Amino acid sequence: MRRLDQHIGTTVLFSILVVAVIILGLDLLFAFINELDDLKKGDYSAMEALIYVLLTSPRRFYDMLPLSALVGCLVGLGTLASHSELTVMRAAGVSVARIIGSVMKPLLVLMVAGALIGEYVSPYTENLAESRRAIAQGSGEAIKSRGLWHREGNDFIHINAVQPNGVLHGVTRYRFDGQRNLLETSFARRASAQEQGWLLEDVETTHFIEDGHTSTSRDLQQHWDVELSSELLKVVVLDPDLLSIAGIWRYQTYLAEQGLNNSQYWLAFWKKLLQPVATAALVFVAISFIFGPLRSVTLGQRVFTGVLVGFGFRIVQDLLGPSSLVFGFPPLIAVALPIAVLLVMGVVLMRRAG
Repeated sequence: MRRLDQHIGTTVLFSILVVAVIILGLDLLFAFINELDDLKKGDYSAMEALIYVLLTSPRRFYDMLPLSALVGCLVGLGTLASHSELTVMRAAGVSVARIIGSVMKPLLVLMVAGALIGEYVSPYTENLAESRRAIAQGSGEAIKSRGLWHREGNDFIHINAVQPNGVLHGVTRYRFDGQRNLLETSFARRASAQEQGWLLEDVETTHFIEDGHTSTSRDLQQHWDVELSSELLKVVVLDPDLLSIAGIWRYQTYLAEQGLNNSQYWLAFWKKLLQPVATAALVFVAISFIFGPLRSVTLGQRVFTGVLVGFGFRIVQDLLGPSSLVFGFPPLIAVALPIAVLLVMGVVLMRRAG
């Protein structure tokens, strides 16, 4: 039986990896072509664009893993079914539950590897990619980079780029009073973390006086006392879906302490936490397809069905997620409901096949 488990697991795992490489390769190619439109911005060259795209590959692999597992499982098990190997196994007394277990064992290893990439590798490489891109496109002025916005009390802060080592580039601050009157603006070309606060370099500050006049001052260095740590800024610079689970938890706690809305981060938290469950549910549906409606169809039809189901699942999650933020129902429901539907569909198909 161990040899049977190895044969099924190896076939399915190889198919998943091949599908993942193909999907990732196409995604990287289209991403690089898309980046070519921005080559005229600052010092952003074709080589910088290529490095940026390659640095985002761990995140892209992590995002594509559920779809790759679904299609790869359909291809792998479909190949065994086409060669009548599954029929021989069933005739020899091997149960469907045993075959499911043989598929899930290597998939478990793949899901653990994906979780480690999503938690430790992709947040770092994504941060490095975004910071390199922002600096190359010109971090000297806020308007040249999308950067990130943050609010702390009555201060609104824009940062062009945050490097993984905690160095900031292009820090613009807008300070208001309690009536939302602008008191001062300042721009620092660079900032580095200190034991307490930050050290701003090459700072230009404009003060707005009540009679409508302004005054300008320049400082080579200036201390900036703010609660944002370098660890938090590495979280702020990325979209919630690109963060690690620990980073999401840290920042949503910070937002709650500041009295700010953290629903978007709760949505990203549940997506990350339940992604292995979603991958397992998609594979379970793939197995039910092989023993049910896709038992004797062509490889192309299996791939088409897998892509259709995978994208349908992704679209439903992408629709329910923002809907939970708009209509106020728990983000957990938005993430868990499509997974539950997949599991129910898989159980129904399995019972019909049995």
